[in-house]
Parts: sequence; C-alpha cells; structure tokens
Amino acid sequence: MPIIIPYVPRTITVHLGLPDQWAENVTVTFPDYVKNVASSEIYPTWEPAAIRANILAIISFALNRVYTEFYPSRGYNFQITSTTQYDQKFIRGRNIFENISQVVDEIFNDYIRRQGYVEPLAAKFCNGTTSKCAGLSQWGSQELAQDGLNSMEILRHYYGDNIELVVDAPIQDLTNSYPGTAMRMGSVGQNVTVVQAMLNRIAQNYPAIPKISPVTGVFEEDTRSAVTTFQRIFNLDPDGVVGKATWYKMVYLYSGILQLAELVSQGQTFVTVEFQFSGPLEEGDSGPEVGILQYMLALLAQFDNSLSPMAVDGEFGPSTTQAVRAYQQLVGLTPNGYVDETTWNSIYGNFALADYFLRRDTVRAQSLREDAVPVMAREGGGAPERPDHWDDTPRMGQYPGIPLRLGQTDNGGDGQRGVKV
Repeated sequence: MPIIIPYVPRTITVHLGLPDQWAENVTVTFPDYVKNVASSEIYPTWEPAAIRANILAIISFALNRVYTEFYPSRGYNFQITSTTQYDQKFIRGRNIFENISQVVDEIFNDYIRRQGYVEPLAAKFCNGTTSKCAGLSQWGSQELAQDGLNSMEILRHYYGDNIELVVDAPIQDLTNSYPGTAMRMGSVGQNVTVVQAMLNRIAQNYPAIPKISPVTGVFEEDTRSAVTTFQRIFNLDPDGVVGKATWYKMVYLYSGILQLAELVSQGQTFVTVEFQFSGPLEEGDSGPEVGILQYMLALLAQFDNSLSPMAVDGEFGPSTTQAVRAYQQLVGLTPNGYVDETTWNSIYGNFALADYFLRRDTVRAQSLREDAVPVMAREGGGAPERPDHWDDTPRMGQYPGIPLRLGQTDNGGDGQRGVKV
C-alpha cells in the first residue's frame, strides 16, 4: 500500500469569525499561523517541554482541518476559523513571543497522529482551569513539564500511548484534494488509495458499502462495487466513477464521521446527567445545562445539513443562539433562539431517538438503504414517528439515550424479538 503523508501547506486561510458569520478571511504562512495561535494560547515563560507539547497540539489540529478539508468540503472558502468555539485562537496583528517563534521554526512541519492512522490528530486542548475538555490541559502540561516530563510524554499523558510523532512532513502549496481527473476501473496510484481508505472508514458506519481489502491503489471490481454502493446510498449517479461530486461527498462524510466519533466519545460525560428541562435558557447563560443543550444540538447537526456543527463549551453565545433558531425553524417552532420547555423537549425528543439509533448494535444491520439515516421531525416539534427503515441504521454504542424501566419492552417490529426489562 502506498504511504500517504499529509503535507504542510505554505499558507492557510483563517476566517476571522464563526463559520456562518460574515467576517474577513486572511491568508498567512502556516508557521506564522502557528506562532500567532501559540502566542495567544500559552505563556512564553513556561517550561520548554510544555511549550513544545502545546505547539505540536496546535500544529496537529490545524493540519487535521487542512487534511480532512473540514470547511472546504462544507462549501466554505477557508481552512480554519479564529474562534475557540470551533478551532483555535488567532488574533490578527498580535505580537509574537521570540522563544515561541523559535520553537515553531524548528517543528512547524512535525505533528502527532494515532498509530496506524494517516491523518494528523485533531488534538483538542483547553486551559484546564476555567474550561476543561477531553484533551490537553494547557496549565496541566506546564505542571507535568515542571515534574520533568518531555513533550511526547506530556502529549501521551493526555492523548494516550498510541500516538506517534511524524517529523519533516513535506511542504507544498495548498491545493484542493480532488486530483482533477475522474477515477474509474483501471486507474492506479495514490489518489485511488485515498478513495479506498475513505470508503473503508465510511463503511464502518454504513456497512452496506463493501470493504476493500487489501487497499492496493488499484481501481478494480471491489473498488467499483464500493463506489457504486456509496453513490446509491447518497443519491449520486451510480456509475462507479469517482468524479468531483463523488470525491467531495466522500471527503464530507469522512471528516463528518470523524467528528461524529468525537461527539459519541464526548457524550460519555453526559451519561449520568439528567436531560430533563430545568429552566429556560437564553444567550448569556452558562453552565452544565447549556453544555447538554449544545451536545444535543451538535449531535443532531450530524443528521441534518440545515443545522450547523457547534462547540460544546457550556457558554450560550451567538453561535448557540443561531443553532437554536435553526432547529426551531426546522421543526416549526418560533425561531427566537430562546429555549423554553417546548423547545427543550422537542430537542431532547429528537436527540434521544437519534442517539438511540446512533448507538445501536450492528449485529442485525444487513443492509442500508439510501434513506436510512435518521431524519428529524419537521413539524410539531415532538419526537418523530419511528420509521421501519431505521432498523437498518448501523451504529455501535452503549447507553441507548432513553431510560429503561421495569416492565419496559423493546418493540422490535417486523418479526424482531422484543426485549423485556
């Protein structure tokens, strides 16, 4: 199998605002971008190991956005935003600390990734004091450095032992990933390998797509079959040819599935939390209830393109207001951005159903028709009726998203066995 090494772009375009908010785009060199973010996020007086660990996390996160074409695949003309609600803090025109600049010049084309994976790690981080996350704690990294840990030991402390450091990645001009020529039976090369790798990852969530094994970089019958199935599921012309539309649909699904996997993992923090309505919420509020609201909306956004992905930070800011309004508009409620009991219960009803099918065991999933992805209710605001074809929605999981009580049964339908608690 050919080795695919993500490249480091010479420049990166930063959107100076929220993704859907009008704001200026600025293009800077990639090292200058990293220097700016690092100077905005950490202190130059920290231990060298802590500075190096944080810079590697910053580089890896940005390269993940570039590699997965996270924003371009969604129709945006930038690679990353300047807001920590979605990405990393970038302040145009800020002063750069000299020692941080020196470290960046040394390692800007190094990054971390999971062993066995190609893409740079989407290395989340937070300050560890006023905000906490399932990632690197900036102040915690300083404490570990003071205890004598080196940069990789710090990173493994937060991201796990199965990460590795890639050094001296190639540097090139930023390009769109689509190779410019359609791939079909008989095509060979690295771009075919990328197609096969994306399809295999997407097939984990859509098992109707046949796995391609081994990945050879040769477009043969097994690849054509996988491409055709993918196209049929996502309403593309099932011609078995990977043109521009099919390519970018794969890119969109690939990066979206990675984000969905992160959301499922993040949801473990909410398993023991009550999802019942505890009081109205509006812009300016903060706390765990806001975090639950954001998590529900973020997960629902994975199943409907009219809802925007959002950060789960517990702060009810403009992006949360926008997400609430979009949801209210979608289900026929007054789009005022105010979360009263009706709006909360509507969001929870749809979330619980989507979460249940997201986490379903895949044992019974034998096929996946093109309409099998959960679609939210579009009127009335309550939980939608359960379509029979959702039985085929293949999702692995644990907590089903709804409480189980004595005497409750699982109405399998279609001859499936019900399970009594």
